[in-house]
Amino acid sequence: MISITDKGAEKVREFLAAQDADVALAGLRVGVRGGGCSGFQYQLAFDEQREDDEVFEDHGLKLLVDRSSLPYVRGSVIDYEESLQGAGFKVENPNVVAACGCGSSFRVADEEQLSAV
Repeated sequence: MISITDKGAEKVREFLAAQDADVALAGLRVGVRGGGCSGFQYQLAFDEQREDDEVFEDHGLKLLVDRSSLPYVRGSVIDYEESLQGAGFKVENPNVVAACGCGSSFRVADEEQLSAV
């Protein structure tokens, strides 16, 4: 399961509306890719559902996760924060065991441990 906060949902709706996207078809894609100083980086994008996606619905929005990313983001909460350093989506991920100092990359426990969660 992946969820989104009230503020996160509000921002997703704003961005989708600005792109004239159909909320019934489009949503927030949450994925990971290799890279960064800690091993993985989040990939967040507004996208339409694909055949191999796991789809979670929260606050009336679709949260799209490709199957290969799911073990790394399972249980995460997506939020939107505004601060002096800037604004953007933030992922609260219970699978993270270490993150880099700038917060742009992270490391998770071994995949075998994740599948037991």
